[in-house]
Amino acid sequence: MALSENKKWLASTIVLTVTAAISAAAAFSVCIWRRKSKGLESRIRELEISMKASLKKSIAERQGRIRAQQALRKTLEQHGSDKSKPASFPMTPIATVQSCFSTRNGTPRQPLIVPLARACLVLDSGRAPAEALEGLADYSHCWILYIFHLNTDLEKLWKQPSKSKLKAKVRVPKLKGGKMGVLATRSPHRPCPIGLTVAKGDSSLTTASVNFSPEFKTTLASCWVTAEKHSLYASPDEFQSLIRQVLSWDIRSVAQRKRPHHAHSKEEIHVNDNPSSVSEDDDDDAESDGVSNGNSNAAMDVTYHLILEGVKVSYRINSSSNVIVEKATLCEDVKNEGDRCNYMMWRDQVAC
Repeated sequence: MALSENKKWLASTIVLTVTAAISAAAAFSVCIWRRKSKGLESRIRELEISMKASLKKSIAERQGRIRAQQALRKTLEQHGSDKSKPASFPMTPIATVQSCFSTRNGTPRQPLIVPLARACLVLDSGRAPAEALEGLADYSHCWILYIFHLNTDLEKLWKQPSKSKLKAKVRVPKLKGGKMGVLATRSPHRPCPIGLTVAKGDSSLTTASVNFSPEFKTTLASCWVTAEKHSLYASPDEFQSLIRQVLSWDIRSVAQRKRPHHAHSKEEIHVNDNPSSVSEDDDDDAESDGVSNGNSNAAMDVTYHLILEGVKVSYRINSSSNVIVEKATLCEDVKNEGDRCNYMMWRDQVAC
């Protein structure tokens, strides 16, 4: 009996010992968990305090920027109240346009009447990185604002309005010499030299026909050996189609069509190859895209020149608005345009 009781007592002792050990381990685990929990709670509070401080700082910085911008705007407005010191804002071009039109002469008055007209918009990667264009290809059109930077009358914009001599009304070709307010036209000589154009074609200035002389293809092929290196067109035939489209419209200004010429005198009208040297005072025309002096009543012994991509196209036009394209010659400075975009660079993007 005594041995049996001893065994029971030993078993009970072992159970109590194990239970005590388990309880101690559990208590120790709880203690560790509480410590970790307190550490996590403390860390969370620190992060919350840091986040609130960062948010407060961000709000303060934003408010500071807004106040600074408001102060700058107010200063500019006050500066602009002085008529002798017009307000100005920082603005830097982010791109340049390389067009098939070498001069303003011959450039279509409407954007859609010469479907073959092409140009490259070359962006400055420092101001407009490639990432800035992401998503643009998903749209069918984009707006391009540009500056008439080659105007020769830009200095007028810095003068007082009363002394600037900017013209409020200009002659419009489709009105046959009639005048219209400059802001209702496409004249580049504007109170603010910013351009943005979207318009439909106008058939009032179409020519009767455009024909090419036998000499033209030979001279164009000779020019193409050099011109192809910087051309936006795939072949001489496509370039000839561009010429046909451009000359399907009478690109001369109102003054040029009305200016009298002797019907039997041999005369060659040269365009100014530098569009920046032509000012609004030269012809008083709102959209002076003409290439030469002369009028439609003159005989076909007056030669006009159209310059496209450095190729000078010589043509004549009679009183019935029939155009004869005679020859093509290469301009002297066309060899210096090695950095221009060309058809080979973007042929995959051109819809043939």
